[in-house]
Amino acid sequence: MQIDRIQDYLQRLPAFTRGNLLTELERLEVCGAEIPGSAAIQATLRAEFRKDGSTQHRAGNPSRYFFAPLEPLLIDGTPEHANSGRILRGSLTSIWEWISRDLLPTMTRDYIRDIDELIAANKEREARQAAATFQTKVVKSLEGILGSPEGIEQTRLRLATYTASHAAYDDLTKMQRVLRARDVLAKFNEALPATIGKFDDARLSKVTALLGGFRKTNAGEIAFALTLVANRLKTPWQLIQLATRAAPGKNATDVAATPYAIAVSMVLDQLDDKRLALRAALKNNRILIAKDILTGIYDTEHALQLHINLLDESDWGERLQNLMTAIAVLVEAEVSRFPDNVGHILGSHSLRHGQSLARRLRYLAWKGRDAVSGGAAYCRKLIS
Repeated sequence: MQIDRIQDYLQRLPAFTRGNLLTELERLEVCGAEIPGSAAIQATLRAEFRKDGSTQHRAGNPSRYFFAPLEPLLIDGTPEHANSGRILRGSLTSIWEWISRDLLPTMTRDYIRDIDELIAANKEREARQAAATFQTKVVKSLEGILGSPEGIEQTRLRLATYTASHAAYDDLTKMQRVLRARDVLAKFNEALPATIGKFDDARLSKVTALLGGFRKTNAGEIAFALTLVANRLKTPWQLIQLATRAAPGKNATDVAATPYAIAVSMVLDQLDDKRLALRAALKNNRILIAKDILTGIYDTEHALQLHINLLDESDWGERLQNLMTAIAVLVEAEVSRFPDNVGHILGSHSLRHGQSLARRLRYLAWKGRDAVSGGAAYCRKLIS
């Protein structure tokens, strides 16, 4: 009876509201939020809005063409941290709704009509040009409305009617910057090596030279350029080498003074994403996947400690310690489900240089968080 009442309520909502509700429920699901009864609601809404049977939102052609320059920077995740240089894919639907209903409703309708005709006529180049023209109009309009505190507040309030995500406004401003620099970013992206298996001196020098050219005209968008580099790296944490190489010394203060210091924050963002992925894997009892994620986490932590001296005395070190403590809590909760005499794959000696993970976590708890100045990596040194 309760399900019937919910279904009846859904049908009384406007179609675009039902569509936004489905997108929001899917976004919250990706974030790991548990909403009792949402599965039945999503099934009903997907039957209406996902004719192809997909379980995730796919942008329609007009919005897909519009957001095309953002594609290399998009990430599926949660708004729990800044995601420097990246834009949450889950923000795009609400941003598009705001553009088409609040910012430029008439121009959006004209754009949709024109680009639909071009796509139907198989005029791909003209369709991309129409999208670029509309992107420019949106950027100019954003410059006007976001140029005052009142405009910013109004934009935040209107976006909040389309999504509960607090990252939507920040992603909107990132979108503005990316679209404004889209041609330079595209040229930079094309100049990068297709893949970077090993960030050796030759590759590092080439990428650094490309970044130097990019900075001359677009220093404020360097995080987006670094994201394009990170996309090419086989070992993502190696992004920090752009910052450490540019530094006069290896201390954290030296690295923080370089033009590419944000690369360290971006690697910490990666680590935070891995924490969330680990939480999801453990929640779904995917232990082998969790083991691979945890190995990557320890490798990243070790690399940060190895390449940056006095990291523990910096804001980066504090964030790293907080992340590793949160990760230790997740793993301890999993390992503690089993008796001490029963081995657990997450306590494997291979994960951390031959030391039992359970013993190490118990040591962390015994010493206390404040005594562990370098997070779990420092703990490893103490007991090795």
